[in-house]
Amino acid sequence: MKPKKETMPTAPQIERPPAGAASLISVAIVEDDDGIRESLADFLGRAKGVRCIAVYANAESALRELKIQPPDVVLMDINLPGMSGIEATRELKRLKPEARILMLTVYEDNKALFDSLKAGACGYLLKRTASEKIVEAIREAREGGMPLTPRMATKVAAYFQSQDKTQNEVALLSPRERQALELLAEGFLYKEIAEKMGVSYLTVHQFTKHIYEKLHVHSRTEAVVKFLKR
Repeated sequence: MKPKKETMPTAPQIERPPAGAASLISVAIVEDDDGIRESLADFLGRAKGVRCIAVYANAESALRELKIQPPDVVLMDINLPGMSGIEATRELKRLKPEARILMLTVYEDNKALFDSLKAGACGYLLKRTASEKIVEAIREAREGGMPLTPRMATKVAAYFQSQDKTQNEVALLSPRERQALELLAEGFLYKEIAEKMGVSYLTVHQFTKHIYEKLHVHSRTEAVVKFLKR
C-alpha cells in the first residue's frame, strides 16, 4: 500500500480591496437615525468615486476608531445621543488635525453653522440636500474646499464682512476711548472708570459719546457687544 502523498497546507485567503479602491474617497458616517444612516451608506456604496468604509450610531464609538485612522471625509450629524456632533468634531480635530469633517444636519440656524465651523468642520450641508450634491460636497471636502449651500455661504460671507467692518470701526477709537470701552466691557460704572483713568466723570461721558458715534451704536450694551465681536 502506497503511503499517502503529503499535501502542503492551504495558504489563508487574503481579502483584497476591489480594483481601483485606492483611488476612491473613503467616507465614514456618524448618524444616529437608523434609516438615514442605512440610506446614506447604501447610496455611497453605489456612488462613483467614493466608498463608505464605516458607519456609527454615536460620536463615542466613532471617535474610538476614527482617532486611529480617519477616512478621507467624515459625514457628521449634529444631534447625536451623548456627545454632540459639534463636540465630536472638535475632539477629532484635536486628535487628528488633518481630518476632513462635513456636517450633514437638519439645523439651518446660524449658531449651529458657526459652532460647527469653529469646531473644525470643513463644510455644512442640510440632510435634504440631493444625494448627488452630497457626493460633490464629499469630493470638494477631500480636495480641501469648504462645501456650503448657497444660503449658508451667504451667511458666512455676511459674518466675515460684519467682522471686518467692526474691526475697522474699533480701530477708529483713540487709545483713551478704547481704554474706556474695555472698562465698560468689564462692567465698571462711569464713576469707577473715571477713577481708574484719572479723569472726570464728564470726560468719561464724552469718551462714551465718541465711542457710540464711531461704532454706530446707541447704547452701552451694543458698544460692548460690538467690541467683544471684533
